[in-house]
Amino acid sequence: MKKSLLALAAIGAFASTAQAQSSVTVYGILDLGYVGSSYSGTSATANASSTGAGSTTAVGGAGLKQTTSGFGQSAESTSRLGFRGSEDLGGGLSAVFTAETALNPDGSASAFAFNRQTFVGLKKNDIGQGTIGTQYTPIYDVMTSTDAAGLNNLVGNAVYGTSLQSSTGTYNTGLAPYTSASASAVSINATSGAYVTRASNAFKFQSVRFSGFQGQLFVGQSNMNNQQNAAAFSTATNAGGPANNSIFGANVDYVWNKLNVVAAYQTFRAYSVMNPTATAQTLANGTAGSYGQNMSDSQTYAAATYDFGILKGYAQYITRKAFSTLNDNTQTQRSAYQLGARSWITPTVSVFATYGLGKSSYLQAGTAYANFRTTQLGADYYLSKRTNLYALYGSTNQSSPGNAALGIAGVSAMNYAVGMRHTF
Repeated sequence: MKKSLLALAAIGAFASTAQAQSSVTVYGILDLGYVGSSYSGTSATANASSTGAGSTTAVGGAGLKQTTSGFGQSAESTSRLGFRGSEDLGGGLSAVFTAETALNPDGSASAFAFNRQTFVGLKKNDIGQGTIGTQYTPIYDVMTSTDAAGLNNLVGNAVYGTSLQSSTGTYNTGLAPYTSASASAVSINATSGAYVTRASNAFKFQSVRFSGFQGQLFVGQSNMNNQQNAAAFSTATNAGGPANNSIFGANVDYVWNKLNVVAAYQTFRAYSVMNPTATAQTLANGTAGSYGQNMSDSQTYAAATYDFGILKGYAQYITRKAFSTLNDNTQTQRSAYQLGARSWITPTVSVFATYGLGKSSYLQAGTAYANFRTTQLGADYYLSKRTNLYALYGSTNQSSPGNAALGIAGVSAMNYAVGMRHTF
């Protein structure tokens, strides 16, 4: 009897030790409310908007004016569900993982929309963390702390461009073959495609903060080589030959007292024998399927914040250039500046405002371009640390000399949303 009790006690002690060495946390966001929008545009073709279900809905077209309203989702934050875990391996080393999916709580079909991030890696307490999988890019990681609007999903953010949306949230997802969603973020125009948010097939190293500095290195690789006969190889749409894709990115984050300064750079390069003479139309209104055909896509971000006490000020700059490595005449570029401020006017009420200016150019400089202005306003009322009510407004206005062949013309759009967000 005593031996049995001792054995049970030993098993219980071992189980407690094992449990203490590893942990899994379930976390997420549910964001639902009432969302409205209006759109007025004269572009030659419809502009695609990614909805909460991950599909696309045309919200623009030649001479189109459209308004939408209804109960929607993910206006302030994309709804999500995630699992985060770690296991203590001893000596300050631990194994870590994250698996996170976007949620579609307002959809009639599956509640799961797409993979936001899924990775596994190792963490050393005094060095940093290295992970492999689908992960946020260097620009996104430093933008989360330097955007006054909190990276919401309404129009009107010049540096965090999302597609024109209708009644639900939009998602800036990534480029093939690094995207994990059906939506495209390749198009670079006045209202979308400011940068790539996440990428798959990637390795990320994030250092610990030392003397105020923290840095990140981001690399990705996705290569393939198909062998086909000469007849098939010569066609413009064949899948034969090499298809090599690579990512490189890095960022630095510096904090000194109330000042935070960040900078980030990331570039996507792809080589393929498929359709090497991509047209400007493909570049300007590209899809995930048309990207990766001898293309280079570089993105740069810099920002600074300062906490004045009564309010926190934000200054941001972003630029993105995509071009054909085989044809210098095929390129598009987008640059934008944005100023913002956020203030806690009471312990439970926070307000913010942003204003941005930018320009998109297509083909060669001066051939076709669009200037745009953006504005966002918002307020949050916190019922608790995890639950808040919000009211948001965003607008964007694009003007250009017009180019019907590329679908570049005057566009104006407005979004508003009132809702409730719960984090867990």
